[in-house]
Amino acid sequence: KTQPLQHHNLLVCSVSGFYPGSIEVRWFRNDQEEKAGVVSTGLIQNGDWTFQTLVMLETVPQSGEVYICQVEHPSVTSPLTVQWRAQSESAQSKMLSGVGGFVLGLLFLGAGLFIYFRNQKGRSGLQPTGLLS
Repeated sequence: KTQPLQHHNLLVCSVSGFYPGSIEVRWFRNDQEEKAGVVSTGLIQNGDWTFQTLVMLETVPQSGEVYICQVEHPSVTSPLTVQWRAQSESAQSKMLSGVGGFVLGLLFLGAGLFIYFRNQKGRSGLQPTGLLS
């Protein structure tokens, strides 16, 4: 079952540094080519004889959907692909909770080490034990 993620996403496929300028960049959603919502900058010359382009897909992803940017160019024998998988809101919140917990743990570890070493520095000096006669 797929659930909408409730917000638009702009997926950007950036291809740069290629020559010659003939290139085909396509977006796929669950192995079906997407034509609606696709916008391209067209070819942009870099000034060093190479080109770049951005091909964007605006979509409202469903949880579990797989999006693929596919690039075909004469310099490669088979198409190059990059995949993006839509995550559910709960998966995103779990990931953010995990990252937040990790960062909080690092902060407590740093504070503990700071206090420990500060207390050690105070004890490292010679301390008188009594008078010698």
